[in-house]
Order: sequence, then C-alpha cells, then structure tokens
Amino acid sequence: MPAQYPLRPHIVLLSNITQFSPMLYLTGFPGLETIEHWIFIFFFFMYLVAISGNCFILIIIKTNPRLHTPMYYLLSFLAFTDLGLSVSTLPTTMGIFWFKSHGIYFGACQIQMFCIHSFSFMESSVLLVMSFDRFVAICYPLRYSIIITGQRVVRVGLTVILRGPVALIPIVFLLKTFPYCGAKVLSHSFCLHQEVIHLACTDTTFNNLYGLSLVVFTVMLDLVLIALSYGVILHTVARLASKEERLRAFQTCTSHLCAVLVFFVPMMGLSLIHRFGKHAPPAVHLLMANVYLFVPPMLNPIIYSIKTKEIRHVISKL
Repeated sequence: MPAQYPLRPHIVLLSNITQFSPMLYLTGFPGLETIEHWIFIFFFFMYLVAISGNCFILIIIKTNPRLHTPMYYLLSFLAFTDLGLSVSTLPTTMGIFWFKSHGIYFGACQIQMFCIHSFSFMESSVLLVMSFDRFVAICYPLRYSIIITGQRVVRVGLTVILRGPVALIPIVFLLKTFPYCGAKVLSHSFCLHQEVIHLACTDTTFNNLYGLSLVVFTVMLDLVLIALSYGVILHTVARLASKEERLRAFQTCTSHLCAVLVFFVPMMGLSLIHRFGKHAPPAVHLLMANVYLFVPPMLNPIIYSIKTKEIRHVISKL
C-alpha cells in the first residue's frame, strides 16, 4: 500500500483558492412572490417588444436598399447591441419565472456578465459614433457625404465597439482565481461584475481599480464626447437664420438624443447606487439594475420607429 504523505502548505493554499462552490444563487425578486405572475407578464412584454422590435429594425434596414446609408448602418449597430443585451439576460430571468431555477454555475455566470457588460459598452460606443454622425450632418452638411461613408462607418464602428469586450477579458477571467466564502447569493436575476466581486474574500483592489478605470475611459469618456458634440450642434443650430430651419435641424437629432438619455441616465443611477448607496433598500438596487438593462432595448426601437420618417414609412406600407 503506498505511503500517505501530508499535503504541502502551498498546495493546500492553492486548493483553497481554486476549489470553491461552482454554483451561485440568483435571488430574482425577493419579497415580491405574491405578485410574481404580474412581474412575469411585465418582463415577458418587455422582452417581446425589445427582441421583436430590434429584429424588425434590422430586417427593415437589411431588406430596403434605400436605407443602406451610414446613418442606418449605425442604427443597425444599435439594434444589434440592444438585441444582444436582451438575449444576455433572458435565460436566467425567464428561468426564475418559468422553472423557479435560481442556481447558476460560476462559468455560466462569467459568460453572462461578460455579455451584459460587453453589450453595454458597445451601446455606449455606438451612441458616440452616432453623435459624431449627427455633428457632421448639422455642422458640415456639404462635406457629410465625403466624411461619412459606409465603409468608414463600418470600420470605425467595429473598432470602437470591440474596445469594450477586449478590455473586459482580464477582470472577468480573474474572477475564477479568487476564493469565495459565505453565502454565494446575488441580489438580481442576472450576474453583474460589481456584485460577484463583493463575494470574494480576498484583496480585489486590482479588479476594483481596473473596473473603475474601464468605466471612466469608456462610458464616461463617451458621455463627455457626446455632450461636447451636442454643445457644438446646439451652437450651430442657434446660428441658423429662421426658426423653421433651427427646428428642422434639431429634429434630426431628437431620436438619438432620446436614446442617449434612455441609456445613460439609468446607467449613471445604477453606478451611483452601487458606489454610494450601500445602505439603500434592496428594492432600489433591484429597480435601477432592471431599468438599466431592460428599458433601453425596449424603448430604442419604439423611438426610432416613431421619429425616423423612412422607418415610419416602411411600417405604414406594411
């Protein structure tokens, strides 16, 4: 019989670090079990509108050659990111409602949080490129067709869109190396990095600083550049001669401006709640996270269907 040797201290430590429970528990909607069927109807309606609306926008742009222009290429990027954001949260949220399935493997949680944060950063990037498109269209209308071409929009769009997912890879995969202790319970029906990192019982300074830097140099920078572009747009519009010209010029930006507000206001609220609202009621965290992830994909196709003349014309023909 082979001799039994005691484990070396560094092997025991490595085992404790890498071997943790592979399951996490998604809380869902605690305290609202009595009205859960109404919540299910509400979420099912939001998913239905978001997925069908964004697919409809993509199909309209794909099947109408008149819409194969830079502005509609960007709109198709926006619809794609909204569709991805909706599909990323669909399995766990509907799983809680339909099958009372609250458990999720850590690997699946990593994939979901990567998709959620990636599509969020991608949407921020698309809104930035769209604001530049509106800036050129209003401030330099005679040079618009030279500056904004279809190939250039696709190249710049893909480059800017991919920066978020690429930058997310280190902090998402580092989560696998952390030890986790205590109850592995998440307060939402989906996985977010800022929640999972709080379950680690080790020093997570790198992830915290890296995550904060990533938000500052992507989302916050995008918001600042969008605000600057709209400042120049407003200045240009105010210098137009007649009121009708000013109104017509600004109306070309209203749908994009609504999309910016719908996306960035809930995101800023969620970030502030996570950073400074640790003592806020759980319902506040739950509400802000759900508004941030579910409302923009649902409202964006509605906004662009109402405010964009060409899409409205196609819908009226159908």
